[in-house]
Amino acid sequence: MTIGVLLLVHTAFDRAEQVARLWSEAGCPVVIHVDAKVSEQEFKAFEGALADRPDVRFCARHTCVWGMWGLVAATQSAAEMMLAEFEGVERIYLSSGSCLPLRPIKELQTYLDARPATDFIESAAIADAPWAVSGLEEERFTLYFPFSWQQQRWRFDKFVDLQRRFKVKRKVPEKLVPHMGSQWWCLTRKTLTAILQDPNRARYDRFFKSVWIPDESYFQTMVRLHSNLIESRSLTLSKFDFQGKPHVFYDDHLQLLRRSDCFVARKIWPKAERLYQTFPNGRGEGDNTADPNASMINRLSAKSTERRNAGRDGLYMQSRFPDPHFESGVTAAPYSVFQGFSDLFEDFESWLALNTGCKVHGHLFAPERVEFEDRVTVYKGALSDSARLRDYNPRSFLTNLIWNTRGERQCFQFGPQDNQANNWLIAKDPNAQISVISGAWAAPLFKSGRDIDVVRSKAALLQKREAEFLKVLQSPWVKAKIRIWTMSEFLEAPVEPLQIIVDEIGTYPQNRLTWLPTMTDLTGFGKFVQTLKNAGMHPHLLGDFTVEPQQPKSQTPSRRPYLVQ
Repeated sequence: MTIGVLLLVHTAFDRAEQVARLWSEAGCPVVIHVDAKVSEQEFKAFEGALADRPDVRFCARHTCVWGMWGLVAATQSAAEMMLAEFEGVERIYLSSGSCLPLRPIKELQTYLDARPATDFIESAAIADAPWAVSGLEEERFTLYFPFSWQQQRWRFDKFVDLQRRFKVKRKVPEKLVPHMGSQWWCLTRKTLTAILQDPNRARYDRFFKSVWIPDESYFQTMVRLHSNLIESRSLTLSKFDFQGKPHVFYDDHLQLLRRSDCFVARKIWPKAERLYQTFPNGRGEGDNTADPNASMINRLSAKSTERRNAGRDGLYMQSRFPDPHFESGVTAAPYSVFQGFSDLFEDFESWLALNTGCKVHGHLFAPERVEFEDRVTVYKGALSDSARLRDYNPRSFLTNLIWNTRGERQCFQFGPQDNQANNWLIAKDPNAQISVISGAWAAPLFKSGRDIDVVRSKAALLQKREAEFLKVLQSPWVKAKIRIWTMSEFLEAPVEPLQIIVDEIGTYPQNRLTWLPTMTDLTGFGKFVQTLKNAGMHPHLLGDFTVEPQQPKSQTPSRRPYLVQ
């Protein structure tokens, strides 16, 4: 069975010549359509390059614009010439200059010989074509589209809106049931002849001239009227991204394409030298009758689309950065935030690091500088301790820190005196664990010994900021793991909260704490709180403190009970 090939060409003429020769040398007549937008000089040079091939023809030229009728008109002209000038052709394969046969063409002939009456064309009803990208499905048949979406976008959009407003709805010609599918097909001579010689073709053509992207619907619809046996798939491998643009295959796709067993692949990069030198290949002279198997490519394509759309947790790619909440995850790994702990304990950072094995920082968002672990000036990923650089984009600073240190849990101190720009970010981050001792900011003020009027003003500001943060943490949108104690509540029994924290984030086997961090001396703190109240500032976030000197309970953890036999 002889295969005739229709080639649609508009660029990369050296590669199109190479592909045309591949088909011709395998005994397949070729009819080429060259876009009318190509200059006459380029066209003549291309035509002359193939003058030595007697079974290569050039048909009448049409202007081809994506989404418009010209592509269908070009295919019709090429098909009519093929049927008229090559009577021995029984199958017509529509391809392009950027398509490359992957297997010996004899294997394609053997495959089609075993299926003599089958038309290979992807043809799905509108409701069953989920790949339609743009929101126009049924409307692409019921509205008018005289303007190019690529070249006249404003007119295209405005005319669609106008038709919707006036409820324009074109009537689909009788007997036609609109279908959609890949532009690339392989039809029998009988079916293609019936389509081109249909008595109602002029009426059908008028209808499709106003359809949007008719090259993906004209033959896909017409074949339903004239074919007796349709296999709804294309023999050409073509993949599209989430925007409906074709994937381009490069040299590094060589092994992937080789294992696909596909007959033809589109779209091949013109400079993919290895692909053009390697294909078509095969394991024998037409002995390989395996069905095309693009499952691996389909899986990789789906994963790449998912990666492109959702990305990786905590990684902000340039393509998605300006669009907030477009990411799949806020940060890349779990981390812990501690508010108030370093105010109550003098050596909390070193104690937490020793008991958990985590990386423990100071106040990363302190106003003066970034307090990295061990107070280094540059941390992993070349993160600077400059507060000015950090505050240029606090969100990126935090997400970069977590991304750069994947595999090591990061812990840092936080407080109302710090930059509050990331409050909502960490509150809505499922990776965040936030532990707060509300009112603990009062301990450093108590120890400062400054005049009560100065302390009162500072305390009021810190309490206001902390109250706003706590309000965020109590929002229904919060996804972080939250624990909040008032200062008085925490001081009642500090061992239990610390044990819970260590058990939850520690990398060591869970054991009872044998020692606690050194608590700052709070003797007389209750009187200090009362003095703040007397000065007109009500420290409601601290909890209840008596005027008598506050003595925290023993810091020595109770011994674990044991059995004596």
